[in-house]
Amino acid sequence: MTCDFIQLANSGVQQLRPYQPGKPIEELQRELGVRDVIKLASNENPLGPSHRAMDAARHALGQSHLYPDGAGYSLKAALAERLRVEFSQLTLGNGSNDLLEMIAHAYLRPGDETVSSEYGFAIYPLVTLACSAKPVVVPSNLYGHDLAAMADAINERTRIVFLANPNNPTGTWFNAHALDAFLARVPEDVIVVLDEAYCEYVEESHYPNGLDRLARYPNLVVLRTFSKIHGLAGLRVGYSVSHPQLADVLNRVRQPFNVNIPALAAAEAALDDIDHIENSKSENTAGLGQLVEGLDQAGLEHIPSVANFVTFDCGGEAEPVYQALLREGVIVRPLGGYGLPRHLRVTTGTARENERFLAALNKVLKR
Repeated sequence: MTCDFIQLANSGVQQLRPYQPGKPIEELQRELGVRDVIKLASNENPLGPSHRAMDAARHALGQSHLYPDGAGYSLKAALAERLRVEFSQLTLGNGSNDLLEMIAHAYLRPGDETVSSEYGFAIYPLVTLACSAKPVVVPSNLYGHDLAAMADAINERTRIVFLANPNNPTGTWFNAHALDAFLARVPEDVIVVLDEAYCEYVEESHYPNGLDRLARYPNLVVLRTFSKIHGLAGLRVGYSVSHPQLADVLNRVRQPFNVNIPALAAAEAALDDIDHIENSKSENTAGLGQLVEGLDQAGLEHIPSVANFVTFDCGGEAEPVYQALLREGVIVRPLGGYGLPRHLRVTTGTARENERFLAALNKVLKR
């Protein structure tokens, strides 16, 4: 072969490395022959989807020979009613990652810049580089967003600012006062993407609801997902709420039929299953407490989290601990790719899963 297809790609794509998700259970079983495996790597809901969502998805499978409703009318109508927003403000995505791509494709040109935080979600620089734009990463403040420094980083080339509240992978958050002060400093022609994938888990009284700020800041886009508390990560459904004109732009670049029929049905049913949402939140609150107590007893420092995971310092290089946990049948998430080579992230599981993780971790650390 004489053609170098990497060199044919645009300059931003040449700088990318494929995103590394949490290791699947099946892969660990193939590699090490471990059979009794628990996965606490990808911030999934340990309770799974609600029964209502599963029933709706099964019923919808009978329509699999048809294309889905490209407008997602029924789900968007349900979201508009539940969130008290206008139908015209909503855009559906194949997960919220799909919406990040739409925003990047719609508003980034070669040479433009985006601003995000150190230890922020890996997809923000990925979608930026894919559009041959430049990601400007601002140093964190105690593993969280330094919003004042991020505002300072905005210049005439900035087109998008990415915020995550709570942040993944650190679990940190910023309060309403900090968000409002930041938004007041952002020029009206800079899009602010507020990623609230984990918002339903937060119990802090001063946690800001991004939807409440849309009327004051037309350049704000709020992202949410059905992958976390609703337990539909495998079906891939997310949505954005924004100014209707901005939503119109996103729907111009959105791929037709980007959310499939079972996913649309399951998401609409999940939205109404309040008991499952409350049970998931209660399970997570208890699980966070269980994990934090266990990490404290093990003498391991951890980053305070309001999401459904905890990131902790292994006291040295994390990779050997990660590999040893795999041999114990426990999958967590190494964070070397985020610039945190001493840290692992563990998702809150059921009480039994959390207990097993902590026992395996203590066993590994004593070797």
